[in-house]
Amino acid sequence: MAHQLLCCEMETIRRAYPDANLLNDRVLRAMLKAEETCAPSVSYFKCVQKEILPSMRKIVATWMLEGAGRSRWRRSRPPVPRQVCEEQKCEEEVFPLAMNYLDRFLSLEPVKKSRLQLLGATCMFVASKMKETIPLTAEKLCIYTDNSIRPDELLQMELVLVNKLKWNLAATTPHDFIEHFLSKMPVVEESKQVIRKHAQTFVALCATDVKFISNPPSMVAAGSVVAAVQGLHLGSANSFLSYHRLTRFLSKVIRCDPAAFSVSIGKGPLAAGRLLRTCLVQDCLRACQEQIEALLESSLRQAQQQNLDPKAAEEGEEEEEVDLACTPTDVRDVDI
Repeated sequence: MAHQLLCCEMETIRRAYPDANLLNDRVLRAMLKAEETCAPSVSYFKCVQKEILPSMRKIVATWMLEGAGRSRWRRSRPPVPRQVCEEQKCEEEVFPLAMNYLDRFLSLEPVKKSRLQLLGATCMFVASKMKETIPLTAEKLCIYTDNSIRPDELLQMELVLVNKLKWNLAATTPHDFIEHFLSKMPVVEESKQVIRKHAQTFVALCATDVKFISNPPSMVAAGSVVAAVQGLHLGSANSFLSYHRLTRFLSKVIRCDPAAFSVSIGKGPLAAGRLLRTCLVQDCLRACQEQIEALLESSLRQAQQQNLDPKAAEEGEEEEEVDLACTPTDVRDVDI
């Protein structure tokens, strides 16, 4: 018998240690400036797309996030559980980046509804290459579509996507801001881990809803952090995490205001103008946080209805040509 080799390599992905230099104010200012260059159009459903509706976007977004219980574009096939981000244990930043690609492409190019799932799979394919140590393969993504698309179609669409986006693929997403916010908050590491997990779930949830396209990524990230702190009731144990103080602090951080890290903002016309701008950002932040909580409550209510009567929920989906999406997996674990 030929000699057999024993492979002792571990499948654990090695991660770099956190670098404090990547969390300083200079990097944050660069990210706040860069987020404006990679923002999709807020009106592409009216101005660009003729067949694609917001409800269709939500369906494909949910498929990208937690999987397709069946291929909604090939209803004659039997339902086959397919889960993309969840089953493949994708990095948290893959899905928000893929949705950024999707919205930017839809802002530029009309797409037929029969090609929307192909576009979503392609966005996942490219985002996985950008963020994953071991990216998703074209063959695996085709399996998740119940083989409704072929690998060669996916590879051709990849070229169309990256050229339409002018190879500007390192987009800034809400996920990128969460660590910056947490690093500036005087909170113990244990609480930061819990806030981070909940905020990442809110970011993923916001990416499935078209209403949040109009909000910059930094605003969605700040609103997610506030919603996470409020849901966990951490303000009672730490006065810094009280609602008004936290929203004011994050409003200054979003503007990268040096006054965010001092006790007083000073006096005079300059300080008054700074205070006015901060108050405006603070109002927008509170509105965004309220939208996130409303979306969460709606998603939880829908998930509870499906759990109580899954057969009725399945029949309702069959009757509707376009239905609402399921709840992102981790949302059910969020305390509010």
